[in-house]
Amino acid sequence: MDNQHLVPAAVLAAKNGVRFPNESEAYRSARDALLAEEIELRRHIERVARQRRALPPGGEVTKDYRFEGSDGPISFAELFADKDTLIVYSYMFGPQRERPCPMCTSLLSAWDGEVPDIQQRAALAVVARSPIERLLAFKKERGWHHLPLYSDMTDDYSRDYHAIGSDGSDGSDGAAFNVFTRRDGTIRHFWSEEMGEATADPGEDPRGAPDLMPLWTVLDATPEGRAPDWYPKLSY
Repeated sequence: MDNQHLVPAAVLAAKNGVRFPNESEAYRSARDALLAEEIELRRHIERVARQRRALPPGGEVTKDYRFEGSDGPISFAELFADKDTLIVYSYMFGPQRERPCPMCTSLLSAWDGEVPDIQQRAALAVVARSPIERLLAFKKERGWHHLPLYSDMTDDYSRDYHAIGSDGSDGSDGAAFNVFTRRDGTIRHFWSEEMGEATADPGEDPRGAPDLMPLWTVLDATPEGRAPDWYPKLSY
């Protein structure tokens, strides 16, 4: 996309022509101004995505990380299956944790139905530090059908790719989203979500952009927005 040849967002917004029953001129004027900002946001998201895709090669993965899946032990390289790209989500469900993280669970519940689509383009693995039997039991309880769950058998992967603190305690369990590539037989780290406490803006929870959770995207379209004192639960 050549930004120099883009039609100004305000011009596109003016061409929109959408109207709703009984709306006021004040509403339409404000809505058109918002639409221009939404167009700019869409363009910025694409600029960031292009910048991400243009990253130089990341660090080579040299450790032989081992996992346990529903079919038994599996190596990191085998997680790629027949794909050249691997997405790994680190799930906050460590062995000392009574129940998994509700936020992670909400995200993964939304992803479950998308797995067959994602796997057309990339391999996907959801990794947690609990034993595989525990992960599969929760998968059944939650009614997930497609999410490929794996246990990090040694904690090595989780520690190296920032899903656990250096002390190894359950309290330091963290979520992480990493993407890896395999090119000419070499596996490299491509990108990781790095926005967190250190990069958070005042009065907002630390979160990445674009947000991986459909829940927040939907609530952002409501007048109440995402309440600072509300988070998803495992059950209601």
